[in-house]
Amino acid sequence: MNAYASQTQGSYADDAFDVDMDFSEAAPQPQASPLSFSTPPQPQAPPSAGAPQGGHQRVEAVTGYNPAGELAPQAQTGLTPVGGIAEVSVPRIAIHVFAERQDTLNAAERAAQDRRMSRATTQIRVGGVMAAVETYQHEPTPPLIIVECLRDPQGLLQEVDQLAEVCDAGTKVVVIGSTNDIILFRELMRRGVSEYLVAPLQPLQLISAIGGLFNDPAQPFVGRTIAFVGARGGAGASAVAHNTAYAISERIGANTVMVDYDLPFGTAGLDFNQDPLNGVADALGQPDRLDATLLDRMMVRCTDKLSLFAAPATLDADWDISTEAFEEVTNLIRSTAPFVVLDLPHLWSPWMRRTLISADEVVVVATPDLASLRNAKNMIDLIRHSRPNDAPPRLVLNQVGVPGRPEIPAKDFGAALGVHPSLIIPFDAKTFGAAANNGQMVVDAGAKTKAAEAFQTLAQIVARRELPAAGAKGKAAKPARTAAAKPATGESKSVIASLFKKR
Repeated sequence: MNAYASQTQGSYADDAFDVDMDFSEAAPQPQASPLSFSTPPQPQAPPSAGAPQGGHQRVEAVTGYNPAGELAPQAQTGLTPVGGIAEVSVPRIAIHVFAERQDTLNAAERAAQDRRMSRATTQIRVGGVMAAVETYQHEPTPPLIIVECLRDPQGLLQEVDQLAEVCDAGTKVVVIGSTNDIILFRELMRRGVSEYLVAPLQPLQLISAIGGLFNDPAQPFVGRTIAFVGARGGAGASAVAHNTAYAISERIGANTVMVDYDLPFGTAGLDFNQDPLNGVADALGQPDRLDATLLDRMMVRCTDKLSLFAAPATLDADWDISTEAFEEVTNLIRSTAPFVVLDLPHLWSPWMRRTLISADEVVVVATPDLASLRNAKNMIDLIRHSRPNDAPPRLVLNQVGVPGRPEIPAKDFGAALGVHPSLIIPFDAKTFGAAANNGQMVVDAGAKTKAAEAFQTLAQIVARRELPAAGAKGKAAKPARTAAAKPATGESKSVIASLFKKR
């Protein structure tokens, strides 16, 4: 209740491309299922076997590899606890935590450092309900109070009643207890407590509970953001991002928005053979005026399931845009489709750091050379440190096998980073060059090539979905031809002509 104080109570291991089977799936996250209370005579259910106790779990080896075979049933459980923990967003509020157990203090501290809690201000104090009562006799209460009580149910209810006497109207209260009792839960709800959690807690469970209290019922849908960034210039991150987004939309069949944040030099318009509007630039220039209708007008519809937020790709402006504008626009775009693919430029700035840390999935695209190794290590170390409750970034090695070029072996590359490559894409100048010049995706221009198969696999991995049911010959149904999938014959002239026509 809002006014708490007012209450009295498949296998791809072939020569086509290389998939690291140990690191293809997302790192398992702590299971934080909704509470299941027992009746008083029944003992508390023990923790599930193998449940992580530290909030972050090492990736286990996968046998009988299928890049998405096990992901579909896990999409709303282990990979996204509590019905989509990755989509939880906590507003700019003050949160006070009063904990008695050391493991609860640790969980609260780790939750406060999580990217989903970046906008909230969290204070963590030692002490239970009575410490909160003493504190709020002399100061106003924040929007959310989280208190822990290890007493028996009757003692807990008595302390909660005392807390109600010092709480301001509108304050939400979450109680952490040690008793798994449906009667206690109902009594707490009757007294106006917003949520009751049974210790011990995991950080993501606490974050999910907080986010659930402040979700906007008018906008319950939040899409999943997948950020692609190159370890160095020329690594091919944009090509990987565009082809993966296209594979998610046309091969998996999920609505997807492709966002090109490289404002001066973005190539999404060229790759999809579209005349880019100033969509992203206009949105970033007026984020406070955006709504669903205006966003739809700013996007270019490439296919029935793929929309493009293209960059203007001009040097007429300096593009000095605030970090808050990028964050607000990204959050608004997330409400338009289940998947939002972010093509990030190779630069470093406050908004880049914030975008990488806040994305639901990060894919670092590197080439097997020393410069990529150094830069990828810096990026991955920063992201892992800033996202302690998330899986590490994925690593994609691109342009592997360039004739005559000495390369760092993939095994050594991954060992140096502590993140094995999720996918290795072979060098294929002919297929990629033809697709780029014709304004096509590799998935269409070379549907039977190794690179096309690699992008379909990467789409399954980052989207955590399988390809649709195979046809009679064991292949996925071919999508209808669209503006982004035109024949190559004569197409290069139209693409190049349209490019110079704009100038």
